[in-house]
Formats: sequence, structure tokens, C-alpha cells
Amino acid sequence: MNEETRYKIQFIDNEEDVTRTVRLSPRSLRLLAASAAVAALVFMAASVFSVCTLMNRSVHESETAQLREANRIQQEQILQVSKKASALQQDLDQLRRSEDGLRAIVGAPPAAEDEDTVQEGTVAPTGGAAHDLTTAEVGEALAMIETRLAARRSSIDLLAVQLRTDYPVAASYASDAAAQTMPSIWPAAGYVSSPYGLRFGGTEFHQGIDIAADMGTPIVATADGIVTAAGWSGGYGNMVDVDHGGGIVTRYGHASALAVTVGQQVRRGEVIAYVGSTGRSTGPHVHYEVRVDGQPVNPAGYL
Repeated sequence: MNEETRYKIQFIDNEEDVTRTVRLSPRSLRLLAASAAVAALVFMAASVFSVCTLMNRSVHESETAQLREANRIQQEQILQVSKKASALQQDLDQLRRSEDGLRAIVGAPPAAEDEDTVQEGTVAPTGGAAHDLTTAEVGEALAMIETRLAARRSSIDLLAVQLRTDYPVAASYASDAAAQTMPSIWPAAGYVSSPYGLRFGGTEFHQGIDIAADMGTPIVATADGIVTAAGWSGGYGNMVDVDHGGGIVTRYGHASALAVTVGQQVRRGEVIAYVGSTGRSTGPHVHYEVRVDGQPVNPAGYL
């Protein structure tokens, strides 16, 4: 190919019926092709960079959202366990007062004041900043309280044995009276479908137990007492509260119908309501709670 060779490119405008001709040398054509190739490469590189930037941003935002959700769930778990620890601490205080009363009767010295004191800052108060604690710290405090609860109950059992030995008549009377007012039977015939404690992956603390049963199954008072609530109560649906004295109250929720009224005295085993699915419920069952000094405790210890 010699230097005189020229390439002709014609542009035809159909609307104006005009033809334009451009003549290019081989060198000019090569330069034009090279420029077009470079422009195409630059465009492709810019496109790839933009796509990668968008992908990285999307991945970063997704990871950040996942970390925030994981942190939220963890803090919720810590808060719920802290609430349980606070409730158990109150149970422990109640048992200590009961033990001190028994010790006074049998002439034993009071229990040491510092045995049941949890170290300050170990358990956050119910309305406190639970996010300052770790799951391990709260779990350690919870285990410590449960250990002391077991020790306190054992001590009370030993004192009760001594009381029966030294004061058999009084102990028999006290035992019979306590048995009638202490929740100790199942509120309905069925099976436990949801236990006390954390559930739903640790996002909710269940304050009682759910006993699944057929619709209309009788619900009975688990001890003698006085009805302090009987009616609709939000998520509990139709609900009955029975005060047994000594700071102990039992609660029965989601009933289909009630058989008692406020102020009525009931006996252990007496029908107070019927199993239903009212309020926040997914099927027929009775939600059963035992509360000591206003705080829910595990009903399993009273069945």
C-alpha cells in the first residue's frame, strides 16, 4: 500500500438529498480506530468501577444493618435476663425474711445479712442501662442468685424439720394452713406448650407458663384466696387474678369465660374460668403466672 492511497467515506443525508465525502489516509484511519478503541476501553473501565463501587457500598450497608440488628437482639437478651435476675433477687429477699421468721421461732440466730447481697453493678435494675453489661456478666449474676436461692430453700427445709420436732402442734396447724394458700396444683388439665423464661430466640421473656388444653376445659384456683381481678385485660384477654396472701398472687389468662367475680373467696380446686384463646393468643390454652410481691416467678416451683 503506497502513501497516495486514500480511503473514502460517504455520508448521505436522505432528508436533504446531500452526500458528503471524507477522504482519509491509512495513517489517519489507524489513528481514528485507535482513538475509538481507547475511548471504548475508558468507557468500559469507568462502567466497571461504578458497578464495583455500588456493590461495595451495598455490601457495606448490608453488613452494617446486620451488625446493628445483632447488637439490638443481644441488648434485648441482656435486658430480659437482667429483669429475671432482679425478680430472682426479690424471691431471695422474700425467702430470707421467711427464714428469719422461722429462726426466731426455733431460737436460731438470724442469717448473715451479706449472704444474699449481690455485688453492686453486677445486675442492672429493670430500668437501667443494660447495654453497659455483657451477657456473661448477667449470666454469672443469675447463676449466683439461683445458687443462693437453692441454699436458702435448703436452710428453710431444715428449720421446718426443727419446728416440727420442737413444736409439733403449731407446725401441723401452720403446715395445713400454708398448704391451702400455697399454689400447688395444676390450673388445668393439659400440657406445657410454652415454659417460663426467654423464648422466641431470646427476644421475649415469658412471665408464666402456657398450658394447652381443649377449648372450654375448666380452669381451677391453685390455692385458697380472694379474686382481685376478673375481666378483660389487654393481651391476657379474659383474665383472673387470685390473691393467696403472703404476697403471692396467681394469674390465669386467655379464658373463654369467667366463673368468678372480684372480691369472691375461692378454694383450691374451685373452677374460676374456662380455657379459651382470647387476647394475644394463637390457640386454646391457659397462661398461668405466679407472682411474689408483684414480681413473676417460675410457676414450675409451685406445681
